[in-house]
Amino acid sequence: MLWVQIAITFVFWLAVATLAVGLIRRIGLWRNGRPAPVDWAGLLAIPKRYLVDIHHVVAKDGYIANTHMAVAGGAIAALALVALNYGLALYQPWLDWLTLSAAAVMLGGSYFVWARRRNPPTRLSKGPWSRLPYTLGAFAVALIGLTLAAIVPASAMTAAFALPLLLLLLAGSAELALGIGTGGPMKHAVAGLLHLGFHPRKERFTERSVGLRPLDLDAAEFGVAKPEDFRWNQLLSFDACVQCGKCEAACPAFAAGQPLNPKKLIQDMVVGLASGSDANFAGSPYPGLPLGEHSGAPDKAIVPFLIEPETLWSCTTCRACVEECPMLIEHVDAIVDLRRNITLTTGELPGTAPETLANLRETATTGGHDVATRQHWAIDLDVAHAQPGKLVDVLLVAGEGAFDMRYQRTLRALVKSLRAAKIDFAVLGDSEFDTGDTARRLGDEATFQSLARRNIANFARFDFQRIVTPDPHVLNSLKNDYPAIGGHFTVLHHSTFLAQLAKSGQLQLGPTPDQRAVTYHDPCYLGRYNGEIDAPRALLKGIGIEVQEMERSGLRGRCCGGGGGAPLTDIPGKQRIPDIRMNDAKATGASIVAVACPQCTAMLEGVVGDRPEVLDIAELVAQSLPVPA
Repeated sequence: MLWVQIAITFVFWLAVATLAVGLIRRIGLWRNGRPAPVDWAGLLAIPKRYLVDIHHVVAKDGYIANTHMAVAGGAIAALALVALNYGLALYQPWLDWLTLSAAAVMLGGSYFVWARRRNPPTRLSKGPWSRLPYTLGAFAVALIGLTLAAIVPASAMTAAFALPLLLLLLAGSAELALGIGTGGPMKHAVAGLLHLGFHPRKERFTERSVGLRPLDLDAAEFGVAKPEDFRWNQLLSFDACVQCGKCEAACPAFAAGQPLNPKKLIQDMVVGLASGSDANFAGSPYPGLPLGEHSGAPDKAIVPFLIEPETLWSCTTCRACVEECPMLIEHVDAIVDLRRNITLTTGELPGTAPETLANLRETATTGGHDVATRQHWAIDLDVAHAQPGKLVDVLLVAGEGAFDMRYQRTLRALVKSLRAAKIDFAVLGDSEFDTGDTARRLGDEATFQSLARRNIANFARFDFQRIVTPDPHVLNSLKNDYPAIGGHFTVLHHSTFLAQLAKSGQLQLGPTPDQRAVTYHDPCYLGRYNGEIDAPRALLKGIGIEVQEMERSGLRGRCCGGGGGAPLTDIPGKQRIPDIRMNDAKATGASIVAVACPQCTAMLEGVVGDRPEVLDIAELVAQSLPVPA
C-alpha cells in the first residue's frame, strides 16, 4: 500500500523536524551556562559509553537491564531502519521485515516497563513517566501493523485498519519528538546521548575520576549561585536524568530523613535551567519540605529560592548517588559548587562548621590543636621523624586521627605491623598539617588551596618513596585533589600497603586469636572514591577471618555519615546515619565491625546501645602477628 508508505515517510520527517526545533530550544537553555571545552571527539565515543559504561551501571538491576536492552535496543534499531527505508523512500520489503522484528522486541520491552510500573518502587517518579509504557507500546504496535500493511497485498489491507495505526504512530512519535523541547520523559533519550559525548568528566570513561575541579580564586570564581553559573555541559547533564530514583534509594541522608533527595536536587536544577516551579515534580520530595513553594530561573539565585541551604549541608559527599546513577550524572560536583558560593561569599554555614574552618585557617588542624601535640600518640614508640636529606621508604601521614585518643590505638597498631615487616618509615610529627579535605567539601576552596600548597611545599623538603596513611580522606586529597594544585605523590591506604606486604611475605601473619564473627564496613572515600574494596578483605582473610558481608557493601556500601563535613553541619533528620549503618552490621550477626577510616571509627563508635565492637583493620592485623620467640 503505497499511500501507507508515504504516510509513514511524512510522519517520520514531521517527527524529525519537531525534534530539531525542540533540540534547538534546549541547546539555547544549555548555552546559558558558562563556557566549557567542547570535545567533538566525544560524539564518536557515544556508542561505547552507551553500550559499555551505562550498561555496566544498569546491569546491577538485571530486570531493568534486560528491559532497557529490549526497549532502547528495539527502538534504536526500528528508528534506524525507518530512517533508511522510509526517510529515504526506499520502501524495501526486506527492510520492513527487519523493522517489524525490531518493533516486536521493543513491544516486549514495553510490556516489562508496564509491569514494573504497575506496582512501582517509591523511588520512581510518576506523573508523565507513568504514561511511558503506553506511548512506547503504541509506537511499537503501530510500527508492527504499518510495516505489515506495507508488506501484505493491498487487497488485504483497508484504510479503516491503517488510519488508526497511523494515529498511534503519530502519538508514539510525539513522545520522543516533543520530549526534548517540552521537557517530557523522553527528553533523556536525546540529552542523555549528548551528555555521554560532552560529559563534564570525560576522564571517568577511562579511569576512576573523583578529584574536584579547582576554582580560579584570582579570577573571582566563587562557585555556583545561579543555574547559569554552571558550565553548559553540567546543565546538559542535569537534563539527562531519567528520574529512576536509584540515587534517592542509595542516599544516606534521604534514608535518615534529612532534607535531601539527590534526584529532586537534579530536577530542581532542571527547573532552574528552564524557569519554573517544583510544584509538578512527581517523585519523593525532600523529607520535611513540601512541593510547590520553590521556583527558579537561569539568572535567579538557587539558594534559597529553588532549594534550601539545609539540603546542601545534608550531603555527606559519599558518592553513592553517583555510583548508582545510570546516566553518570555528577551530583556531588553540583552540591560542592553550590556550597562553595555560600561559603566563599556569605560564610553562612550551620553548626560548628564555621569554627572548624577558622581552626584550619589558624592552626592547620580541624580541632584547633597545637601541632606540637600531634606526635603524642607515639611519644613512647621511638618513631623516626622525617628529616630533610634523609631518604625513607614510607612517609606515614597520620591525619587528624592523631589527636583522637581512640584512633591513636589504630596508629600504634599500624606501627607494630610496619615494624614487624621491617619497613623503613618516618612520620612528620609537628610538621604535618591537615590536607584540607574538610574545608574543600564544605566549600572553602580558599582554605583548601592554602593548605594544599603549604603541604606540597612541606613534602618537597623530605625524601621518601611513598606516602602511607590510615585515613581515606587524606588518601583522596593527596592522590586525587592535589595533582591539580601541583602535588604528585604515590599514596597508599594502610590496608592496601599491609595487603601488599602480606602477599609478598614481608609481613608474616598468623591466625587471629579473636574468633568472633566479623563484618567489614567500606569507607566511602576508600571504596567509591578510590576503588579499594579488595585489600581490606584480603587482609582479613589472611588472618583467618571470613567476612559476614552486609547487604550494602563494596562499592555500594552505605555511608557512616562522617564525610563532607556532615558531622559539623549536623542537619537533623528522623534518625542518624551511623545508626542505620550499625543496624546493617547487626543484621549480619557479627560481633565485630572492621573499619578502615578514623571518621568511620568515630561515627560507628558513637552509636549507643547494644552493638558490635568497632575495630580498625590495623588493630585486627596487629593482634594476629606472631609473638616473637
